[in-house]
Amino acid sequence: MKNVLALVSGTYFGIVLIKSEVASWFRIQHMFHFEEAHMYLVLCSAVAVGAISVQIIRRFSIRTVTGEVVPKPEKALQKGTVIGGIIFGIGWAITGACPGPIYAQIGSGEFLALLSFAGAFIGACLYTQLRPQLPH
Repeated sequence: MKNVLALVSGTYFGIVLIKSEVASWFRIQHMFHFEEAHMYLVLCSAVAVGAISVQIIRRFSIRTVTGEVVPKPEKALQKGTVIGGIIFGIGWAITGACPGPIYAQIGSGEFLALLSFAGAFIGACLYTQLRPQLPH
């Protein structure tokens, strides 16, 4: 049942990404060229909703759907986080996708997104191999 819930919610999330055009390569390129505010408004509203949600989860000790306590990790900003963010941003600007929208793009028939997926997969595999040598 848990897998069905994940599949349904993931499918819904993908539809929302496509319909709102946040998985559109053109929208993302317009954002990086500072040509329109659509993506900035979406990102700012997502940050606001996320911040409010985290505060609600922490204040009321809300649990997951399966009843587990939501972890409250505290992580300081480090050099590796900044370097990783820069690499992530460069990949996002080139491919027009971050990890979530890659699946939505593939699902909507953007088969070049398979290259983005391959790059993300290879990057994740490289990270697991190089993790001991990377700054954390």
